[in-house]
Amino acid sequence: MKKIKKKDKVLILSGNYKGIEGIVTKVFYKKNKAIIDGINMVKRHTKPIPKQPKGGIIEKEAPIHLSNLKKIESDLSI
Repeated sequence: MKKIKKKDKVLILSGNYKGIEGIVTKVFYKKNKAIIDGINMVKRHTKPIPKQPKGGIIEKEAPIHLSNLKKIESDLSI
């Protein structure tokens, strides 16, 4: 198995986003999960904090298990 790293292009193999390609933005090796840019968005209710004084409902990416990802390219040169 090839190791998935940041900025790799991956294909999602299972779940609601099956067949979609994306770019890895962050990898959690101890948890065997990765965050893909713009994929697996979830809504979180947050309290007001100095960074966001209003709080409210925020959409952010949730991690996907590495076993559900397949590496397509080693890295992108943008």
